[in-house]
Order: sequence, then structure tokens, then C-alpha cells
Amino acid sequence: MAKCNNLDDVRANIDALDRQIVALLAERTTYVETAARFKERKNQVVDPPRIEDVIAKVRHRAIEHGMAPDLAESIYRAMIDAYIVHESQVWKHIHED
Repeated sequence: MAKCNNLDDVRANIDALDRQIVALLAERTTYVETAARFKERKNQVVDPPRIEDVIAKVRHRAIEHGMAPDLAESIYRAMIDAYIVHESQVWKHIHED
């Protein structure tokens, strides 16, 4: 973690992290879109056991990195909800055309 001497330093570091995070989210999106191709039925888009497995892993990794696991879970649940909406749209485009 970089040393910050003022708010501008903090914001510059957050901006740098955001660039990396967005790149990773874009890569994650390609996998979500690919998953839609392998799901024969739309109800397969939401997989509650998989969601809970992801959340359990995220909570564990958060603890390993000194992050509040409840915060990590909250962020991931919001992200998963957004990806479910996106994957549903992709699934519909792929399978209903």
C-alpha cells in the first residue's frame, strides 16, 4: 500500500486501483457471458449453491487480507446481482434468437 500524505494522494491511489478493478471486472464479464452459452435453460442463470460458494470464498479471502468480511460480502452480492441481470440478457440473446 502506498503512503498517502494528503487526500489527493488517497484519491490518486483509489483511481489507480479502480483502473485495475475495472479491467478485472471486464475480464470477469467475458466469463459470465461465456457461461450463458453453456446453460440450456434460463433458470440455470441463477445458481444459489454457486453464489453461496463464491461468497464463502470471498469472506475467507477478505479475512486473509484484513478486510471486513461483511463488507466484502456486501460488495460481492451487489456485483453478483448485477452479473445475473447481465447474464440473463446475454442468455436471452443467445438462446432466443
